[in-house]
Amino acid sequence: RMGEKMNIIQIEDLVKKYNDTMVLNHVSIELKKGKIYGLIGRNGSGKTVLLKCICGFITPTQGHIYINGKDIEKCRSNRENLGIIIEPPGFLTHYSGYKNLKMLAMIQNKIDKQQIIDAMKLVDLDPYNKKAVGKYSLGMKQRLGIAQAIMENQQILILDEPMNGLDNSSVDKIRKIILKLKQEGKTIVIASHFKEDIQLLCDEVYQLDNGNIIEHIVC
Repeated sequence: RMGEKMNIIQIEDLVKKYNDTMVLNHVSIELKKGKIYGLIGRNGSGKTVLLKCICGFITPTQGHIYINGKDIEKCRSNRENLGIIIEPPGFLTHYSGYKNLKMLAMIQNKIDKQQIIDAMKLVDLDPYNKKAVGKYSLGMKQRLGIAQAIMENQQILILDEPMNGLDNSSVDKIRKIILKLKQEGKTIVIASHFKEDIQLLCDEVYQLDNGNIIEHIVC
């Protein structure tokens, strides 16, 4: 397969149908290492379904997704390279933020306590606060989701509406974090309704409409 080393994610002829409804219509995209890609489009345009296919949460009707040259359907371990926020982040509401992240970190068992603490501090959450996540504001939950996506130092970040519910200062902070992660060589895919996010962060933008890519812009 040509160009595998260049493309960290390769999406080939992806189709997703629910009954007779075409949600993704023969989508092909190549994503390179160390860049930020934006997905834009109205609600129902197929953005979230595409992200869920990349994460392996949804099986496409046809087509293939390769991460680092390996077909994700055949190579489940590929998913361990992904840090993911797909709306809304699912946390156990009666536990603290730290405890939630600790339980999630135990699944792959790759990181220790300090990396969880560092990720929470990076997004301005206090790891020692015992407050239950159910009492968190929307913005706090969103920042906890971002901490979860970055705590294991994943090479690929899939962020669906990462700025939802954040106030202006949090938005600025998260944008800075995303740009820093790009400098570290991570590949980041962001679906966002905010034009400013797309303009400030993205190297390339794909616009979806009714499951079709109708525009590809290199910024």
